Amino acid sequence: MSEGAISQEEIDALLSGVDSGGLSSVGSSSGGDSHLDVETLKKFATGLKDKVASNIGTMTGVEVTADAPTVETLNRDQLFAKVPEMVVAVMADFTTGLSGDHLFILAPEFAQKIVSLVTKEEGSELDEMALSVVTEMVSTVSGAEITDLSGGGKLPGLATNTPEAVHQPKAVIRLPQGNFALFSYPLTIEGTSYTLWEAISNPVAEGIIKSLGGGAKPAPAPSPAPSADASAMGMGGMPNQAQYAQPMMGMSQPMGMPQQMGGMQMGMVPNQMMQGGMGMQPMMNTPNVQSLQFPNLQPGGGMTEQGNISLIMDVFMEMTVELGRTKKTIKDILGMGEGTIIELDKLAGEPVDILVNHKPIAKGEVVVIDENFGVRVTEILPALEHVTSQM
Repeated sequence: MSEGAISQEEIDALLSGVDSGGLSSVGSSSGGDSHLDVETLKKFATGLKDKVASNIGTMTGVEVTADAPTVETLNRDQLFAKVPEMVVAVMADFTTGLSGDHLFILAPEFAQKIVSLVTKEEGSELDEMALSVVTEMVSTVSGAEITDLSGGGKLPGLATNTPEAVHQPKAVIRLPQGNFALFSYPLTIEGTSYTLWEAISNPVAEGIIKSLGGGAKPAPAPSPAPSADASAMGMGGMPNQAQYAQPMMGMSQPMGMPQQMGGMQMGMVPNQMMQGGMGMQPMMNTPNVQSLQFPNLQPGGGMTEQGNISLIMDVFMEMTVELGRTKKTIKDILGMGEGTIIELDKLAGEPVDILVNHKPIAKGEVVVIDENFGVRVTEILPALEHVTSQM
């Protein structure tokens, strides 16, 4: 939170029940042992580390060195213990060749260092332009990774989504479900140590391992099933009564006369004599079986959400009217000067977008109020579009 305002991510975290420490169980799962071949992943990361350092050095214009990377499997809470409260996360999910979650995580200080070296300006804010610089840096790292994995026909056509960087609390970054693989690249830039984290979901990790000729570690062997001889024995190694009852099937036995078998007087076992000459039968305890009743699922959480919202009703939020957007290379941006014309993606007369904390909520038309610009709301976007815009 800054200047008395609260961000959309912090509001989402509050409504989801995420505490300030970011160690809530929301969205996390302890998962089970994934049995990933970590050694194969570590060997791959070790071969890639110098390329990561070289690509970042080329972009920033300074020497970057990389130490031995580490690879481990962990879950959401375990990752939270490693990273700071605020992070810069760059999502670049695999879409072709492999499919699954893939993102890079940087401490804000690391991201600011990269931006200041590229733009030649100290103390850069992590605004949209700065995040585009971080996105470009991550693209070079991801590109080197894809080149290595695609070589030799291992994963032909491997590709990711266009990377997208965000600066937000660690509690709301989108992480793979359950356990996942985490690469940690220790980097040194101008005498200061930083870490570049890379998280990939288990399906992606397994695909990489397979393409590199590795394999999953064997799962623990299950407990051996009891043998037929053991199942036929009762408590303390005594034979099961059913064994004695079976040879008696179909034999006539006068009522009241005990039957001797193997030194055991079966006729003295109560409630085991059946009428009609069927012989001896073991007494069976019939289990009480009942059908499972599921409660009706009703939409819930409405009152809780309303109660949480009431806590922040007086908080100011930033409202923006967006005339249009475009994308430019860093070279074009640095080359802009007075008189430069920037063409936007909006047509003349087309409704402008109304955003709250950078999330679109409505559309409108521009008007002039006295000597100020204003906007007349012409359409409220459906709630589903609000949710989709945050995913």
